[in-house]
Amino acid sequence: GGGGGGGSASAAADSAPYPGGSKRRQEADAAARSSVFELQVADTLDGEKQPQLIVKGPLDREQRDSYELSLRVRDGGDPARSSQAILRVLITDVNDNSPRFEKSVYEADLAENSSPGTPILQLRAADLDVGVNGQIEYVFGAATESVRRLLRLDETSGWLSVLHRIDREEVNQLRFTVMARDRGQPPKTDKATVVLNIRDENDNVPTIDIRKIGRIPLRDGVASVAEDVLVDTPIALVQVSDRDQGENGVVTCTVVGDVPFQLKPASEGEGEPQNKRKYFLHTSAPLDYEAVRDYNVVIVAVDSGSPSLSSNNSLLVRVGDTNDNPPVFSQAVLEVSFPENNLPGERVATVVATDADSGKNAEITYSLEASPLSSEAPGGIFSIDPDSGDVLVQAVLDREQRDTYEFQVTARDKGVPSLQGSTTVVVRVADRNDNEPRFMQDVFTFYVKENLQPNSPVGMVTVMDFDKGRNAELSLSIQPGDHDQAAGIFSIENDTGTIFSTVSFDREQQTSYTFRVKAVDGGEPPRSATATVSLFVMDENDNAPTVTFPSNSSYTVLPPSSNMRTVVATVVATDADTGLNADLNYSIIGGNPFKLFEIDSASGVVSLVGKLAPKHYGLHRLVVQVNDSGQPPQSTTALLHVFVNESLSNATVVESQVARSLHTPLAQDIAGDPSYELSKQRLSIVIGVVAGIMTVILLILVVVMARYCRSKSKHGYEAGKKDHEDFFTPQQHDKAKKPKKDKKGKKGKQPLYSSIVTVEASKPNGQRYDSVNEKLSDSPGMGRYRSVNGGPGSPDLARHYKSSSPLPTVQLHPQSPTAGKKHQAVQDLPPANTFVGAGDNISIGSDHCSEYSCQANSKYSKQVRALRAAHPHSSRT
Repeated sequence: GGGGGGGSASAAADSAPYPGGSKRRQEADAAARSSVFELQVADTLDGEKQPQLIVKGPLDREQRDSYELSLRVRDGGDPARSSQAILRVLITDVNDNSPRFEKSVYEADLAENSSPGTPILQLRAADLDVGVNGQIEYVFGAATESVRRLLRLDETSGWLSVLHRIDREEVNQLRFTVMARDRGQPPKTDKATVVLNIRDENDNVPTIDIRKIGRIPLRDGVASVAEDVLVDTPIALVQVSDRDQGENGVVTCTVVGDVPFQLKPASEGEGEPQNKRKYFLHTSAPLDYEAVRDYNVVIVAVDSGSPSLSSNNSLLVRVGDTNDNPPVFSQAVLEVSFPENNLPGERVATVVATDADSGKNAEITYSLEASPLSSEAPGGIFSIDPDSGDVLVQAVLDREQRDTYEFQVTARDKGVPSLQGSTTVVVRVADRNDNEPRFMQDVFTFYVKENLQPNSPVGMVTVMDFDKGRNAELSLSIQPGDHDQAAGIFSIENDTGTIFSTVSFDREQQTSYTFRVKAVDGGEPPRSATATVSLFVMDENDNAPTVTFPSNSSYTVLPPSSNMRTVVATVVATDADTGLNADLNYSIIGGNPFKLFEIDSASGVVSLVGKLAPKHYGLHRLVVQVNDSGQPPQSTTALLHVFVNESLSNATVVESQVARSLHTPLAQDIAGDPSYELSKQRLSIVIGVVAGIMTVILLILVVVMARYCRSKSKHGYEAGKKDHEDFFTPQQHDKAKKPKKDKKGKKGKQPLYSSIVTVEASKPNGQRYDSVNEKLSDSPGMGRYRSVNGGPGSPDLARHYKSSSPLPTVQLHPQSPTAGKKHQAVQDLPPANTFVGAGDNISIGSDHCSEYSCQANSKYSKQVRALRAAHPHSSRT
């Protein structure tokens, strides 16, 4: 056979006759048939036939790189003689495939300060071509100069490594493209994006910056603080930062030594960077100028890296002697409710402070400052009248943007030095219905399993309203789509936004649903919004595979001369499900006791993997199971009938066997000829019986010879007289001479041993058969078999039928001497591998028909019975 996928063609022509007058015919036959190659035969000028191999279809080396064709030439003689040769066609490659990266985006992390030569990642691309067309080189594509300076790309292996040390504080991410290019002409390329994130290392110490705050003078590292300042008064702003990232940039700051000062965070906001923090340096105890005039405050900052790094800075605090009574507010915190969408310039509140001093020390001015808990200055949004303390709003407030403002109002007297007091003002913005409901997504996509129970949740939508109170109370409803898909099918729970289905889904009936959800708030006037819901039904493994080919009642004829790996048939099955639930695999679970066949689990192709022997002739029923890959898996069982024989001469018999197999339990194997082993046992019995008979005949001959010799010894010897004919000398008789009649006119009796006959069958045209096997080969249903003489091209019939040579010829002597009135016969021993006749049990071929392997009745055995009927009184040998 040719290589699968190859084509088949043949050509035949008559050439000029040879001198002997014979005519030669040449034929080339490609065994594999396809649409790729065609064999054409052209006539040459000298009368010869020139075969030519023609390419008919497209060639794709990536799909198949070679074809193997079998060419056969046969002459026109009788018998015809032939020979064959193998033609291998190798497909060469062209650059028709581009390289392909394994991934379109490669992402990796790299520690900063990595030493040069450190490997980062390997980019891999594949090219289906071979040779130069499949050799790939890697180069930078769209890459900045810094990328080319810091990184190295091996053009052969695709390894990306460090060329120079990278500082994360200078560049924290590198993004560029890499191209894979083959060496074909013209070259083909592919590109991939590389994202390289630089991982931080703890290589920077924290920095401490001390700045002035409020009215406390601070210059050249010296702060002047009046002795009568209140405890917990901030006297300086300390900013701590670290250029590192993550834990390496988290800084802890503290005051060292026994001093009446402490650090407090300037803001508790979660959005503050971890590597940049602000602290207020507060007084932690009353100051007394008369006791201590100067304090050297040392501030130490330590990061959280491993190992940790630290730094320190100092502030010299000088205590001054000033007025002892600062202004005082009646409330430490003043909370005010103010509606949003206001007009600029409206009054928010009025703050009042008192001072126990008098004169200039009791004259107070008001100002706004940032709250200790917030670093954001109120300027631009709020202002205060410095004399009356009226707080005014200078911008339009939006509660949805910010619902609370907190700032500090400071009251200072006009003493020398001036004293001050402060209060915190908290403005809470009241809501108005100025926002529509807003869904988290414009389109919600849900995936649900089919066969879900009715009234089950299928998804949840999220909707919010930036207003509050009744303005944010929402009512949800289902809005039918354009095709009214959701009418009566879906409902929604108002409190949770959960969508329920009232039916059970069947993906094979409908794969998706689309509808809209509407949300309405409770404000005056109400506002609304809608969102689209797309629901996709996911497949469940609720459909078993369906076998479309072959049918259980069909069968395939397989010649016994088939080579291994011959494709017997292809089982084709489908599955109404999708994905893994429709991923089918095939297996043979029964009917293959000789392991002759195997099936490709993916394609369902059944191939011959064992060598066929005579015992394998007949019907084979393969039980094929098709399983899908779902959970739990579904399966279907199909029957594949294979009839092993040279030809199909009696289809009705095979069809009846197939019909019986359909009613045979699957646990029972149907494979080949079940009577093969039985026939071998019968042959052994026949040989034993024949050997016994021959032994008895030999004993009889010995007894007869002994009696004959004794009789001669009694009568004596007379010279020149011949009493009887030599027992072993054949008598010459005139075949045309008729038997003499006795006195009564009756014919002479024929001797009993003359009943041993030699049977020769004739061909239908009157010619004689050369052998029993030739006779059997012409019988219906016997297929094509070679003769006993071992001619080429035919299987050994003796192996299939146990014995196949003609009957031994028996030479009869009608005038042989008798002993006790018994006729004697001498029979030549039969040669090896021949039939031996034994009475009615003479067997030429087998007319036995087993249940699943039928051999045709031998015409020869019928002729033997006819000859026996013509000689009913003949003796048996």
